Amino acid sequence: MTSHGVDHQQDYPMIITVEIENYAVKKVLVDQGSSVDILYWATYQKLQLSDTAMAPYDKPIYGFSGEKVSTRGYIDLHTVVRDGAQTKTIPICFLVVDAPTSYNVLLGRPSLNTLGAVVSTPHLTMKFPSPSGDILTIHGDQRLARECYRASLRPQLPILQTNHIERPPGSEIALFGDDLDPRMGRDVRLEPVEETTPLESLMVAPSNSVLGSNLNSATS
Repeated sequence: MTSHGVDHQQDYPMIITVEIENYAVKKVLVDQGSSVDILYWATYQKLQLSDTAMAPYDKPIYGFSGEKVSTRGYIDLHTVVRDGAQTKTIPICFLVVDAPTSYNVLLGRPSLNTLGAVVSTPHLTMKFPSPSGDILTIHGDQRLARECYRASLRPQLPILQTNHIERPPGSEIALFGDDLDPRMGRDVRLEPVEETTPLESLMVAPSNSVLGSNLNSATS
């Protein structure tokens, strides 16, 4: 194990935290095999985003094994990736997907390329340049990766809507309900659903296109 606690005996996925709409969103899967960025419908609702902010899109997409996944639309959101006090903000066109999963968001190749990210899954580390030219480093959360993996082994059970969306410190926006927490690092968080895709992909991709190995309706 490294100083960051990475267990090299396990092949865990890269799970990170990003900030969307002033919320710290955990259980974000970094998937270099996906051609789209996905925001799951349960996460969309937890973020209290208006339905009118989403452009309609209802054509189904298909997972790795051919299963059909329902979509609701797409939305452009500025997403913040943080390394301590340094951040990088990028616009992401998310495809809003309505399917059960143990993740809140899936970051695919479009957002990773925009970020300029280099991902090392053996080290559960992602590096990318900051606006000032510094190299920022994000470490994957192995504990949350284990939680997501264990949840994926129980596809017959309903998704447990635990809290994995939190309001970062210093936010002036009020909180509503138990699903939102203003304190970073608290263990009780939200746990929503799926992924997103850019507008260009939505307009040209055939309805039976395969999006990536991690897009399936049984990831919870």
